Amino acid sequence: MRGLWKYISPFAPDQSGAAAVLYGLNGIVVICDAGGCAGNICGFDEPRWFSGRKSAVFSAGLRDMDAILGRDDRLVEKLCDAAETIDASFAAIIGTPVPAVIGTDYKALKRMAEKKLDMPVITIDTTGMDYYDKGIERAYGALFPAFADKNLKPEADTVGILGAVPLELMHPGDIEWISQSLAEEGWKQILLFDEIDDYKNAGKASLNMVVSPAGLKAAQYLKETFGTPYELHYFGLDAVVNFDDNLFAGKNVLIIHQQAAASAMAAMAEEAGAARVTTASWFMDKPEIRHESHVVLKEEDDWRDLADNDNFDLILGDLYYRRALPNFHGQYVDFPHFAVSGRG
Repeated sequence: MRGLWKYISPFAPDQSGAAAVLYGLNGIVVICDAGGCAGNICGFDEPRWFSGRKSAVFSAGLRDMDAILGRDDRLVEKLCDAAETIDASFAAIIGTPVPAVIGTDYKALKRMAEKKLDMPVITIDTTGMDYYDKGIERAYGALFPAFADKNLKPEADTVGILGAVPLELMHPGDIEWISQSLAEEGWKQILLFDEIDDYKNAGKASLNMVVSPAGLKAAQYLKETFGTPYELHYFGLDAVVNFDDNLFAGKNVLIIHQQAAASAMAAMAEEAGAARVTTASWFMDKPEIRHESHVVLKEEDDWRDLADNDNFDLILGDLYYRRALPNFHGQYVDFPHFAVSGRG
């Protein structure tokens, strides 16, 4: 039945993706909601809250009449109050279903806020109706034009990593592991874009590595602006399987993850001797990243129709998906995806 999900809980929404990009950038982040969306972001979709690293995230606390009458001045007033007590570099307003329903004019809201604040203001038109990756893409789309120094030139020892937010990775701690791996490869300056200075220095990168489809649009913008080349690169596949133990040899394989991760794993599986490899995802579908045999999923039933049978010998995907496949009798290998299961 369309829209009926019996086995798999909802994935992280777009406002969570936007908030993940903004986390720790020394900005005042306002979730334009009544309180529930901010609670989900802080309680479930952002593991770094438990790491000790601080970020100033507020709920707009919209009441019924505020939403009905579109009282943007109340939101700006609250934002100004927060700015008096927090030493921030900028302010960001993230959309949720409430402003989407009432048709909030984000450009007007930005102008109103910047007139009262002595700092830049960015707005991210998320609606709560898309998945987290759309929010990541839109956050990058607001941050790079606003903060990237257009006068900088590429430096040979500097690399940028786009899309490496916890929601896109296997485990939240993979961000630190990626940085360590690149340092061992000889990169002196690694821009993870988890600090505001990384956005200012984006033009210094001589190469951008794109970890997820959500980072592709930003990589294309940086190429147009600075001429920076980019390549697709997902890290840590060796931690999922040992490609030398004949796991894939002669097998029909299904891989489900975000598209960059799934395509990278598919290439490795084919090299390891898989007879046939299919990838699948509920998330962004980018032609530049898509594996030649890729299935775009819309409903839970799409997943069951594809995989709840013996058409595949081996499935690699988050263990959370396994519960929807009672009739699959092959081998299932855990390929974690934080936005799906929230496992640290």
